[in-house]
Order: sequence, then C-alpha cells, then structure tokens
Amino acid sequence: MTEVFIAGVGMTRMGKLLARSIKDLTAEAVNGAAADAGVNKGDLQAAYFSNATQGHMEGQDMIRGEIALRDMGIEEIPVVNVENACASGATAFNLAVQYLRAGEGDVSLAVGAEKMYSTDKARMFSTFDAAWDVAEVEANTKKLLALGEGNEVPQGTTSSKPYSLFMDVYAAWSRFHMKTFGTTQEQIAAVSAKNHNHSQHNEKAQYRMPYTVEEVLAAPPITYPLTLPMCAPISDGAAAAVLCTAAGLKRLGLDRGRAIEVRASVLQTGSSRAASDVDQHVTAKAAKRAYERAGVGPEDISVAEVHDATAMGEIVQIENLGFCGFGDGGAVSERGETTVGGRIPINPSGGLECKGHPIGATGLCQIYELTTQLRGEAGARQVEDAQIAIAENGGGLYGIEESVASIVILGR
Repeated sequence: MTEVFIAGVGMTRMGKLLARSIKDLTAEAVNGAAADAGVNKGDLQAAYFSNATQGHMEGQDMIRGEIALRDMGIEEIPVVNVENACASGATAFNLAVQYLRAGEGDVSLAVGAEKMYSTDKARMFSTFDAAWDVAEVEANTKKLLALGEGNEVPQGTTSSKPYSLFMDVYAAWSRFHMKTFGTTQEQIAAVSAKNHNHSQHNEKAQYRMPYTVEEVLAAPPITYPLTLPMCAPISDGAAAAVLCTAAGLKRLGLDRGRAIEVRASVLQTGSSRAASDVDQHVTAKAAKRAYERAGVGPEDISVAEVHDATAMGEIVQIENLGFCGFGDGGAVSERGETTVGGRIPINPSGGLECKGHPIGATGLCQIYELTTQLRGEAGARQVEDAQIAIAENGGGLYGIEESVASIVILGR
C-alpha cells in the first residue's frame, strides 16, 4: 500500500466568530497547513472540502468548496465537496488519503470549515434536525429516548433554554449506560473536568477555563445527567491538512522528519443491532478494522482524540476503542487514567466539549492535535514520547447509534 504522510496542518481558533466568513476561516486554515508543510498552493493537486451547515445557515447549498478555495487562489484542480454530518472532516481526510493511494497524484488537501453560531437561535439549533432520517422523526425519537427508560430524568434537571435535540439523545445514551453498567454522574463529570483542565493549555480552544468535578455537577443542567460543561458548544472554525506520498515529499523537498504517517483511515457505517450488543457498536467494528490495517492494537496507542459531543460520548468511545472493557469507561476516567500523564491520555486538546465542535472541521481538528502531539510540539499539554495516535469521529444518527464512524491511526 502506498505510504501517505501528513506534511502540514493548520487550524483557526474555535469560537463564536460572527465577524468571520467561511472564506476567511478556510483561508487561514489552508494557508496555515501549506506554510506548515512548506508547500505553495500551486503544489496542491486535489482538494476535499468539508462543510455540513452552510446550506442551512447561508443558503450556499452547492459548490461550497470551489467558491471558498478559488477565492483564495486555488484553481484548476479537482475539488470535492464532502458532507457526512459530524464525521465530515474525517471523511474529507479519508478521501484525500484515497486520492494519493489510488495514484492520482502525490499532494492533496483536506479542509473543513463551518459557520454555525448565529443570533438566530431557532435556525442555529435546527441545523441538527437533518442529521437523522427526517421521514421518521417520531419513530427515531421514540427509539432513541427509550434507551433511557428505567433511569428517568429527575424533576428540575432539564434546561428551559433551547438546546440541540441531540442532547436528549446523548442523555438517553448516558442513562442507558448508567442503568446497564452502573456508571455514575460523578464519573461523567470527571471526564468533563479533565477535558476542561486540558483545554486551558490549548490556545485554539473555544473554552479554556478549568473546572472541578464538583463545579461540573453544580453547573446549569441541559438534561439529566448532562450539565452545561459536559456538552460541546456551537462553534465556528476551520482546520486543514496537506497530505503527501513519499514521492511527493521527495519531489517537493519536504522535511520527512516532521511528516506523520497515516497508518490507517477507516470509514464504517452502522448496522441494525440490539442496544445490549455493545461490542457490535459501529465504532468498535471500525476500530478493529483500523487496528488490523495499521498492525497495532489498543495497547500500542500513546494518545487519542475522541468524539465527545458530551462527556458520556468519551466514556463510550474509549470502550469501543479497546482502552478498557465495555462498561468500565466511567471508572477508568474517574481514576485519572485518561489524563495527560495517565495510562492513555484522551483529548489533550480539551475535546469537543472545550476545543469546540464546528461540525465540518471537527475531524480535521483532531488530526491537527494528534499531528502536533506526535511531533512533540504540544507544549504544556504534550503527551510524553507520543509514538502512535488514534482519532475517532462519528456522525449522524441511524437506528440506535451513529450513522458513520471514522478511525484514523497516525504514527511517527
């Protein structure tokens, strides 16, 4: 199989960036990745542009990538627009890898950009309404919320303010895990506090305020067991990666010493399964494929970035990735094993909860963080002697789980 390397990465600060446009954010991320790689924009041979919400938010339903990239001087190359819900950025990355492995070129670009925050709150929150089967809304709602039955929402633990419908789903998943495995709200809060503490060292994170477990538990509720600091915010931002084959690195005279190898990039859609068949989760299956392709196992991973749209999501995903047994994620997190300096550091960036969650860029934000970690350039949040890293990114809902899962394994 053709070797593929990340030659450069770029990322904007995440946040509520009302004054900035998609074009502006795209340009910052792409220019940053090109400068980091040491390439010119004219060296790029193909681009995969990830965006999920610009059609809904701005009416730009088509040719989003062509417009954003040509405006910054990237012309005449193939541009592919990618939408795969919250896994859009990881999917763009996967396609940029496949372009190189297919022998179509030796330099490609993956970029994701999103403008989600708006003063029009109804429009902003309704963005998420399209990330499941819109012809089956009532059935979807009934099936997903039923997961939380038997562990009901206590009175006074649901916000009166508007929030994404996905938070009700995440809360139901949380109560299912609590009911099935004995996971506690305190353990979920421990994940959130850990990520907020990590994020204070990430200058690109949307939120950088440390929290204690007690402060997370005392924060305003979203819906039980989730409180505000446990949940990812609405975010604007962009991230990009320049990819090269070994031949591309050599042709362009790039520094192979800073290049990070893509050991595996796997996409997998979900399946019809019983909620109790947790080992058949779409992410668990995708992770197994990725480990086999990369020739490594969970015990070989130095650091991970996972899709923690809520803190409960991190608990589920570290189980799916094999870092602990199914049902043990809460206890492992509470013991501090997932902290920088612990057995398996998870989300040193602060994760989606703190770094932010601009849907089309999220997967590439994870790539940015892990590339930085593997280069030893992460500063105060650096994982010591990081050698192999894994990113997990999920998107949409179908049945009782995510519609799609992405696993990327990177190595020095």
